[in-house]
Amino acid sequence: MSEKILVIGANGQIGTELVTALRKIHGAENVIASDINSPNYALRNSGPFEFANVLDKDNLHHLFDKHRPTQVYLLAAILSAVGEQKPKMAWDLNMTGLLYVLDFAVEFKTSKIFWPSSIAVFGPHSPQHNTPQYCVMDPNTVYGFSKLAGERWCEYYFEKYGVDVRSIRYPGLIGWRANPGGGTTDYAVHIFHEALKHGKYRGFLSAQTALPMMYMDDAIRATINLMDAPAENLSIRSSYNLAGISFTPEQLAEEIKKHIPSFEMTYADNDPRQAIADSWPKSIDDTQAQQDWGWQLDYDLAKITEDMLTNLKKII
Repeated sequence: MSEKILVIGANGQIGTELVTALRKIHGAENVIASDINSPNYALRNSGPFEFANVLDKDNLHHLFDKHRPTQVYLLAAILSAVGEQKPKMAWDLNMTGLLYVLDFAVEFKTSKIFWPSSIAVFGPHSPQHNTPQYCVMDPNTVYGFSKLAGERWCEYYFEKYGVDVRSIRYPGLIGWRANPGGGTTDYAVHIFHEALKHGKYRGFLSAQTALPMMYMDDAIRATINLMDAPAENLSIRSSYNLAGISFTPEQLAEEIKKHIPSFEMTYADNDPRQAIADSWPKSIDDTQAQQDWGWQLDYDLAKITEDMLTNLKKII
């Protein structure tokens, strides 16, 4: 039996690349992209597209009824920095949309649900280095505690209703195919654009702010690997830690200078995103993902930098 896959929030940084990857694997006609906004030309013309607002329960129910998806990827969310500007909207979108999808998964007997969590579930009292799968979690952003609450709902629906929900706590994500969506780690994407366009970049985090990051190719591969893993291998039904690599803005700037020697990096003071970054882990322990579904990282900082610059040069 072929899969019928629905991707909600397909226009975003993850969705754009995930839809492309899934269509290559399962066939374009079997992957329905959906978003509240019209997609780019490539996404819309490479396979089916549906307009969808995750807060419109009737519309979402219609999509499930029409397509009867075997897998659903719920990617629609308001991210950390934007969430602090619109806290109640962020909570509503991030929570209500998830609960609608979980309920419809029960109703329509959807085989698998993917929902992304984040390192934002950790907080100032979580261990900052090699942050373990289980520890104190006291997020202090709306994005963070909406993700932590979402993790609890995912595990609840697995335990109570048998919904096969799978999740990853993504670190900061770096990719060249789509613009970032308002997160605290977005500097690590913007810096490449500015380096190529203007030869300089003014960062909003301090030079020594280490954060876990991951190249989008690794993130997409991890997502698909997790969804392909046998259910009996999975011991985590809240969300898996995923480490990536940790580096500072200064280290990233130095790596860029190896390719663009004249590149200049400066740093802003008192940006509100600094406080968010300071509450997050500096590095992550993802042993459980390695043991349960064989996760292995591919891209290090040098490889990320080279690939970002090579590909962005073609489109900037």
